[in-house]
Formats: sequence, C-alpha cells, structure tokens
Amino acid sequence: MSIKEIIHSFFKNRVGILATMHRKEEVISPILEKELGIKVIVPENFNSDQFGTFTGDIERIGNQFEAARHKAKGSMELYGETLAFASEGSFGPHPLIPVLPFNREIVLLIDKENDMEIIGTATTTETNFNQKVVRTFKEAYDFSLSVGFPEHAVVIKAEKTLLRETKIIKGITTKKDLEDSFNYVLKKSHNGEVSIESDMRALYNPTRMKNIKTATADLVRNIYNLCPKCSWPGFKLIKTKKGLPCSWCKLPTQLILSHQYNCQKCGYTEEKLYPNGIEQADPGQCQYCNP
Repeated sequence: MSIKEIIHSFFKNRVGILATMHRKEEVISPILEKELGIKVIVPENFNSDQFGTFTGDIERIGNQFEAARHKAKGSMELYGETLAFASEGSFGPHPLIPVLPFNREIVLLIDKENDMEIIGTATTTETNFNQKVVRTFKEAYDFSLSVGFPEHAVVIKAEKTLLRETKIIKGITTKKDLEDSFNYVLKKSHNGEVSIESDMRALYNPTRMKNIKTATADLVRNIYNLCPKCSWPGFKLIKTKKGLPCSWCKLPTQLILSHQYNCQKCGYTEEKLYPNGIEQADPGQCQYCNP
C-alpha cells in the first residue's frame, strides 16, 4: 500500500469535527478534506471562547495544548463523533529575541477510534500582535493603521472604568466604529486612558489565519510520517540533539546533529542524523573556531 492509502484507511469517509467559532475552517478544512479524505463539520453554536480569550476577559484553560484538547473533546461530545480537530494560538515576545513579537499556532487531531493524538505547529515573527495605551482618537487611529487596520481588526478596552469593570469592544473594522468605540470607552475610563490592541481572533486577523494554515499543513505532514516498524501515523519527533561537528576542528557545535522519533502505537524509537541536510557545521557557527 502507498502512504496515502494507509492514511486513508484510517480516515477516509469519516466525519471530523472542527472546534471553532472564528471561521478557521476557511483555511483548515480544505487541507484536511483533501489529504485525509474526511468530511469536516463545524459545530453550530459551539462557544470556543469558553476555553479562554486573547483579551483576557476569560482566562485560558491550561496551557496552549491543553486548551486545544478541551476544544476538540468538547466539540466531539456535541456530535458523538470520534474524530475532532482544534486550533489554538499563543502570542508574546520571541523566546530568543524578546524585542520581536512571536506567534505559535498549533492544530490538534484527536482520534478516539484509533487512540491517536497528533499535533501540527507553526511559529513566526510575522504577526501584528501589539497593544498601546492612548488618550486621544488620533493616537488610537495611528496605532490601528500600524497593525493593518481595517483589514485587521482592533480591540478597545479600559481595564478600570467608572463602573469598576473592564469594558471591552472587539472586532472593530471601520474608522467610524473605532471613533465611536474609543469615545464610549474613554467616558467609562477612570483615568482618561484607553487600551487599544490588535484583535488576534482568526476571523479578524488575516496574518494569523495564514499561520494557522501553515500549522495545518504541518499536521498533515506529521500524520503522513509513518512508523517504520508498524506503519502507524504520526511518527513523532520527541527529542532534538545538538552537536553537529565543525568542518575545521571537528568539535561539536550548537547546531542540530539528530532528531529522535517515537511511535505512540508500538513504542519504536529511531534517531535520524543530519535532519537539516548537512553533516558538518560551518566554522563561523563554531564556538571554538569563531568564539
């Protein structure tokens, strides 16, 4: 059997529930339906915000991966199906270069019928994730333009208002709505300050939607990565080993030497050398030759 035939033996003609309320099916469904042979359904009246929001008005349940699991399992229960998918994003400073913004998207598959869980991931610094405290509409409008408004929506909020509550207005996509929302929230603010931020929900953020599509493609690649021993989907990368030797001094560098994979079905483990296609490091990357 070909790899595609093996994959389709697990998934073809099954129904997959996609846990979203933010139109992520626009980029996720076509890929999954084509590559897995499934029919993707988005559940009606499914409130994915119950598992957490980017604006902080609802705290996320667990970490990024745990929130995605809650979404997938919650949507699966609604329809009594055994196959579900969920996406979850995270935003913040880059882990190595804190001055850069950073977005990580995951797309998760949970298959109860085959006791299978597989994840696709995409990371990028190409994100409009940003926020600012402003006092005038001009400041708010200038900020909005800097994050891609009106193609990308913004959120207006006052953390401490005269009503002692957080006031949030999301999904702002026109200049008039921006001005009306700014003036309304400003009146509620106790200190004359308003917080404005990019709306990171997928349906209001084309840049983020692009990275979700990339994560979906990575999920499919991981599904198609079969165990060499038992041909089970999702032969998983579990460990990265550094130590690629320098081409001059032959001492180990910080570059990747190998990847270690594991099968969640039979437990088979395999180490694959030189995953980046090079067997020796450039001396310029060596901490000994180029300290």
